[in-house]
Amino acid sequence: MNKDDLAPYLALEACPGIGPRHFRRISEADDTSINGLSRLTKHELQELGFNAEQAQFLRQPPSALIDSVEQWLATDSSHHILTLDDEDYPPLLRQIRDAPPILYTLGNYKLLSDPQIAIVGSRNCTPGGASNAEAFAAYLAGAGLTITSGMALGIDKHAHQGALRADGKTIAVIGTGIDRIYPSRNRQLAYDIAEHGLIVSEFPLGTTPIPANFPRRNRIISGLSLATLVVEATQKSGSLITAQHCVEQGREVFAIPGSIHNPQAKGCHQLIRQGAKLVDQAADIIDDIASLLGYLAEQTNVEQPQQQELDAEYQQLLQHIGYDPVSIDTLAERSGLTIDQLSSMLLILELNDHIQPAPGGLYSRC
Repeated sequence: MNKDDLAPYLALEACPGIGPRHFRRISEADDTSINGLSRLTKHELQELGFNAEQAQFLRQPPSALIDSVEQWLATDSSHHILTLDDEDYPPLLRQIRDAPPILYTLGNYKLLSDPQIAIVGSRNCTPGGASNAEAFAAYLAGAGLTITSGMALGIDKHAHQGALRADGKTIAVIGTGIDRIYPSRNRQLAYDIAEHGLIVSEFPLGTTPIPANFPRRNRIISGLSLATLVVEATQKSGSLITAQHCVEQGREVFAIPGSIHNPQAKGCHQLIRQGAKLVDQAADIIDDIASLLGYLAEQTNVEQPQQQELDAEYQQLLQHIGYDPVSIDTLAERSGLTIDQLSSMLLILELNDHIQPAPGGLYSRC
């Protein structure tokens, strides 16, 4: 979109009192267009329902606003902006009633139209939850799905890492301006996602981490996705907001159960009682959504792509495991890997039927 076409969208987005639904009503009206608003008189704008302040703003939007966006776009070829009228605007997201009128993107924006599954959960996740998030993300990414999450600490972070580790694609929907990295501890992760996937935001450049913006961005995470998987969540977790958006948008919700004594599992149990589908292996998700995806119809056995992508580190771990039952402590001694690393890798190997659990917390090759 060129400068003259983009400026009216930026002005309307920044106009006081104009939210996504109002913006959409204007863009779909038959008697005017977004590009035509700036050419109308103040009186004509008020006749369309804008108040005096809004009419004045649309006629004379701050030049600094337009200039900063143009400068950002010119800085890097990976910087893009999509509006509701762009043909590359993600079709699933366009279906929701409060679709963001503008998307700022950093990376491969074509991924927005790819089949996606959202993986979300607690920021204060358990080691088991972190392992599950990475393993499920790696498995689903290996099956061809793009993993979408919010780049927060905890489950979000591990979901993105799992997808990247499997050489898959991942999208981070953030609650700040696209030029801000939050939290700062995820700086390297943000660079990796921008290089191999996509970061996307609806918020103007320079937007700081305002608490209210994070629940708001959750509707985009679910709106982009065919389904949402909640890995861990307390009963007051923001992940339940994402799940609620998912239900309202007519999408599927999956949840991983946990111990009844684990507060991080309470939210997942609540979702399951409310109708979310209980899953304990990633294949359950593939089987459930395969009918929605023509390209997955021929991939009902997702074990094959994962086995083909099994790297040298996993092959070496299989050699350490052998066919006799072995404990994770013994594997740590043999491999030099940490318990956390082994937990994640063992779960991926088990999900792909390379190993099987044995009594006493032991593992052996299939």
